[in-house]
Amino acid sequence: MSEQTDLDQLRSQVRAWLDANKPRDWRALSRTQDDFVKTQRDWFQKLVKAGYAIPHWPAKWPGGGRSLAEQKVIYEEIARADCPRLLLSFVSTYHAFATLHECGTPEQQDHYLPRILEGETWCQGFSEPNAGSDLASLKCKAERKGDVYVVNGQKIWSTMAQFADRCLLLVRTSSDGPKQAGITYLLMDMKSPGVTVRPIHQIQGDEEFAEIFLDNVEIPVSERVGEEGAGWAVANATLASERGLTLMELSYRMRGAAWRIAELIRKNGREEDAGVLRDFGKLVTQLDVATAIADQFLENRIKGIEGAGDASIVKNTYARALRDYSLLGLRLGGLDEQYVKPITFGDLNTGNWMADFMNSYAWTIAGGSDEVQRKIIAEKMLGMPKEPKGWVL
Repeated sequence: MSEQTDLDQLRSQVRAWLDANKPRDWRALSRTQDDFVKTQRDWFQKLVKAGYAIPHWPAKWPGGGRSLAEQKVIYEEIARADCPRLLLSFVSTYHAFATLHECGTPEQQDHYLPRILEGETWCQGFSEPNAGSDLASLKCKAERKGDVYVVNGQKIWSTMAQFADRCLLLVRTSSDGPKQAGITYLLMDMKSPGVTVRPIHQIQGDEEFAEIFLDNVEIPVSERVGEEGAGWAVANATLASERGLTLMELSYRMRGAAWRIAELIRKNGREEDAGVLRDFGKLVTQLDVATAIADQFLENRIKGIEGAGDASIVKNTYARALRDYSLLGLRLGGLDEQYVKPITFGDLNTGNWMADFMNSYAWTIAGGSDEVQRKIIAEKMLGMPKEPKGWVL
């Protein structure tokens, strides 16, 4: 049996399962925080049992061990069926998994990975008020006292932290030498004494992000990933997952949602408008390019030929396409779309164009701003001179 035949069979199986099991009216059922969390948890457990939640995990896990081609089929079909994106378990199944799988001890893997599949959720404690794109400038301090680290500081822009059980936490354990050398990576229980979480109310009415305040929080040394002071390398493994499999899934979802623009064109009677058709054609090309680049990036990573700066190209291509996608929808919708109140906990490609447009700008910052990614491309790929210290634009 050919590989293509196997993929066609998988596609038919996934499509049939989704037709029978996808959540109905899930957007209407996710307008409050409690309903959103319940919908997310229920959908994740359904996907786990069906073997479609973690195709990128090793084969020992349910539904894991899928080839890149098989993963693409699953992501394409989930996007085509307009199913909920797994926002609540996003950090758990990508960031936490990648960190533990690549850098964690066998004991940490055996303890945490099964709990993720049971519904334990994770958040990411990386960014700080003065350490966002320049992550190595973080100041959240951890002092070792015997068998524990005592942590004090603040984190910000932590996705879904108000619902998380655990946190992937970067802390500073030393100020000697290069700033990257003093960073340590810890796994924190969000219910530890001294942890305070404050959701950030966003412009579109959402509370996707939160601040985390740490006041003498004790974290066992056994919950450290890698050696003390070697957290920067571990963090790169975490972020690589965001710019790899994550962006492939998001790219497929965005391309799968192109029908929303086509539907808007038909609804407004713009099928013969040459300017609109030109802009739509340009957008479809952008979506295809974003998907193709994400595909190639992952294929190169699997072959071990990933180049420095490749992930930055994937990230910027996706962010630009997402912004243009939502902007065209908002423009075609006219004033009526701009008066629509954004949906609480809206996703990225919902067809609620005002919410989609405002949410799209998060991806020009999340995971490293566009400007930082361009700097990486310029210096590491094009060999351009490094930015002089103290340079001010």
